[in-house]
Amino acid sequence: MGWGRALFLGEIGNQLDIQDTGQSISRLRRKLVSNDSKDRNQDKRLAQLEKENDELKLYLASLAQLLVRKGTLQASEIEDLVTHIDSAD
Repeated sequence: MGWGRALFLGEIGNQLDIQDTGQSISRLRRKLVSNDSKDRNQDKRLAQLEKENDELKLYLASLAQLLVRKGTLQASEIEDLVTHIDSAD
């Protein structure tokens, strides 16, 4: 309430203002902690997805090499496919 509460209630009003301010600070701290926790969880998930993406790239490259070695695909066919996919982005 501010000055009105202090004017009409004196020291009690001041104490109530201090209490209200303390509650506001507590709410802000809880919100900050919650946001920080959410950010950390998102960072962990992003790192996990990056790791999975790297593994998938490795598997795909290994599969492509295997298919070329076995004669199932020509290296030029894979290059054409990669070029086609890159141009679609």
